[in-house]
Amino acid sequence: MNAKSPFGVYIHWPFCLSKCPYCDFNSHVRRAPIDEARFVRAFAAEIAATAARAPDRTVATIFFGGGTPSLMQPATVGAILESVARHWTIAPDIEVTLEANPTSVEAARFRGYRSAGINRVSLGVQSLDDRVLAELGRTHTAREALQAVGIARAVFDRYSFDLIYARPRQTPREWANELRLALAEAGEHLSLYQLTVEPDTPFATLHAAGKLKIPDEDTARALYDTTQEICAAHGLPAYEISNHARPGGECRHNLVYWRAHEYAGIGPGAHGRLDIAGARRATVTEKRPEAWLERVEREGHGLVTDDALTRDERADEFLLMGLRLAEGIDIARYAALAGRPLDPGRIAALREHGLVETTSAGRLRVTLPGFPVLDAVVADLAA
Repeated sequence: MNAKSPFGVYIHWPFCLSKCPYCDFNSHVRRAPIDEARFVRAFAAEIAATAARAPDRTVATIFFGGGTPSLMQPATVGAILESVARHWTIAPDIEVTLEANPTSVEAARFRGYRSAGINRVSLGVQSLDDRVLAELGRTHTAREALQAVGIARAVFDRYSFDLIYARPRQTPREWANELRLALAEAGEHLSLYQLTVEPDTPFATLHAAGKLKIPDEDTARALYDTTQEICAAHGLPAYEISNHARPGGECRHNLVYWRAHEYAGIGPGAHGRLDIAGARRATVTEKRPEAWLERVEREGHGLVTDDALTRDERADEFLLMGLRLAEGIDIARYAALAGRPLDPGRIAALREHGLVETTSAGRLRVTLPGFPVLDAVVADLAA
C-alpha cells in the first residue's frame, strides 16, 4: 500500500423510520427500540478485528451511512469514533461525515453530533416539492428540509444535501426552478441523482404494472444537461457523475472509493477494500442487522465475503470507479494494475465519437457528452 494514499472507514447504520419505495439500500425498519449499547460493542469488536488485519493505517475519512445514521444517539456516534481512534491513527485534518434525514427531531441533535466528532453532514432532502416528497415516501416536508439545511449550515463548516431528479412527469423547466432554489441553500457540495427503478423495490412493482412512468431517454438527457449547465453556472461543477462541488469542497470519503484507495467496511452489509499481504481483498459483512450482531458476538467480526481480487478484477474496478470522476484515471496506473495497457484502438474510437479525451498528464477522462452513456464507455474499454 502507498503510505500516502488516504484510508477511509465506512460505518453502516442499517435502521430507518420507514422504507422509501425507490430504495434498494441495506435499510431496515424496526418497531422495537434499537439496543444501541449492544451495537456499539459489536462495532468496536469489528473495528478491532479489521485493524488487526490492516494495522498501521492513518484514517483520513470516516463516513456514517445507512439506513439513517441520524437516528443514533450522539453518544453512540462518539463511542464508535473512539473505537476507530483506539485502533488506528487519526489524520489531523480528518473528514467525518454523517448522513441525516431532515426531520426536526434529528436536526436538533446536530450540535451533539458535532461535539461527538462529526464535522460534515449529508442531508437526504430528495426534493423541495411537498407533493413529490409524498410520492417518494419521505416523512418530511420541503419546509422542514430547508430548516434542517439551515441548522446544518449554522452548526457545521461543511454540509451537503441530496436531490433526486428525472422523476415522474418532471420537466426540465420545473427541475431548473427547483435546482436554482437548492443552489441558493447549498454550501460547497450538492449530490444530484437521476431516479432509477431498482429491482425488488415498490417502485419496480409499480413500474412493471405501468403505474409509474419515468421520463423517456430524451427528457432524461435534457434534465441531465440542465443539471450540468445550472450547477456549473453557480460554481458547483460536476466532479463526479452525480456530485457537484466548489473546488476543494468534494466529499473526500467518496473520493477514496472513486480513486480506488483502501477502506474498511464496518457494520451490517458494509463493503470494504483492504490491502493485505500484497493482495487487494474485497470484504462484505452479513447484511441482516440481528444476524450480523450475533455473528460479531460469536466470531468477533461479521464477514461473509473476504476474497482476493484478481489483477483483472482490480483493474476493472479501477476503470469503473475512476471514470465516474471528471478528472478521469491515470492510464499508467491502470496498466500497472492490469499488467497490460488499455487498448489504444478503443480509446481512439471513443475519442473520435467525442466520448473520451486524453490529457497531456497521461489521464483518460470521459467528456460531458460521454457521461450519459458512461456504462457503455466503460464496457467498451474493459472488453
